[in-house]
Amino acid sequence: MRSVHRIRLTFTLLGALALSGCLDDNGSSGDDTSTGQVNFNGFNGLSYQTASQSGATNPAGEFRYYPGETLTFSVGDLPLVSGVPARQHITLLEFFETTRTELQTPMVDEEGLSTHTLTEQQVLENTTLMNLSRFLMLLNWSQNVAEGEGVDIRDRVIAQLNAALPDLTAPIDFSVSESEFTATDPMSPANQLLAAICFYPEDDELCEEPPTQEEIDNAPPRPENDEDRDPDIEYSEDLQAKKDRIENAVRTMEDIDSEDAQIYLTRELKAISTTVANRYFLDEDVASHPATDTALKQVAVRKIGGGLSLAELEAISTRPQDVQIHSADWQSGKVEYFVAGPSGGESELLLSFRPEDTYRWVRKQLRVIIR
Repeated sequence: MRSVHRIRLTFTLLGALALSGCLDDNGSSGDDTSTGQVNFNGFNGLSYQTASQSGATNPAGEFRYYPGETLTFSVGDLPLVSGVPARQHITLLEFFETTRTELQTPMVDEEGLSTHTLTEQQVLENTTLMNLSRFLMLLNWSQNVAEGEGVDIRDRVIAQLNAALPDLTAPIDFSVSESEFTATDPMSPANQLLAAICFYPEDDELCEEPPTQEEIDNAPPRPENDEDRDPDIEYSEDLQAKKDRIENAVRTMEDIDSEDAQIYLTRELKAISTTVANRYFLDEDVASHPATDTALKQVAVRKIGGGLSLAELEAISTRPQDVQIHSADWQSGKVEYFVAGPSGGESELLLSFRPEDTYRWVRKQLRVIIR
């Protein structure tokens, strides 16, 4: 078993939730508001409201806010969530208080270091989150959300959604069980709403009302010989085929399952984590020291553009018999270490840290060679 030496220093911010909206220069919108984004690849068509701002997310999923504000989201006249802390990157996992709270508690990976990714995968099992995610994905103009693409909820879809809302048998409740939310007999409110929306141009045949069974039964049968067919007559077989096409074009909650939603959300989460991690680096990647030099050395976390502000910092040596951690300081982002092994040895120092404006942890490494 690999031997590790682990030092963990934590810092709890008072009012961390309110301060979590504070951004670096990448979040500037050009005026005194900040710009946030729903998901990495964007989420177009969500209406949002803060105490000072309102509007709809654009194809990049962008919204504006002042740090410390909370967001209310809806699709047209359909309320989704409220009280979501505004920050630079938001995913659907942060739409609900229970999942937001869960994200604040990291899990420990095989290296013995804190990580948010395991917590995210656990949160993806949340039924309310899955109900909402599947439903919103099904409002995308194309039925599948391709890798590298965002969700596009178009004005035409929102207009049909608004028109259908008053006719639902009950309000849409994302907190019910999966079986209740996706029921087809009788149809759940979510399925009723999807059935009322045509995801094709308005003049497309698939947006027409399907022929009734009475119309099909009363239509003449199609002649066997092509020369006997009248192009101006819709035969029963033609009407049945048209009915099937229209009905098959109707979306239901079964068209996207929980696994599909988890794959989509995992892609988005990974992309955001990579973006956050790319803002930080160590002041060196490889260090080389003689075995006789046992003085304290240090490696420091840096942030592109400056303004480093960490909430937590952990560090381990993968081979403490060769290199040992002496101390770690979240305030400065520095880790001190010293050589403990003979010439020819080496170790990796793994630094895991959490910037104060996110629940996400960043992992960086330093290779230390003893010569």
